[in-house]
Amino acid sequence: MADIRQAGLREVLLVAAAAVITVLVAAFATALLPKPGQEVVFHTPLLIAVLIGGTALVLFRILRTPRS
Repeated sequence: MADIRQAGLREVLLVAAAAVITVLVAAFATALLPKPGQEVVFHTPLLIAVLIGGTALVLFRILRTPRS
């Protein structure tokens, strides 16, 4: 059976840092929007749509990864 490669501490910390930076950039970009733009972000299901789209993209990439 082939050895399964596991993520190390460095990879986990890099992904965590990327997630934190992404959230901070999104918060900063939202703060720069005019009031009507902020209302769209905060009072519509925009975040839910983004999360569903991101999850679908990740699942698609996992399913399309060629097996060795």
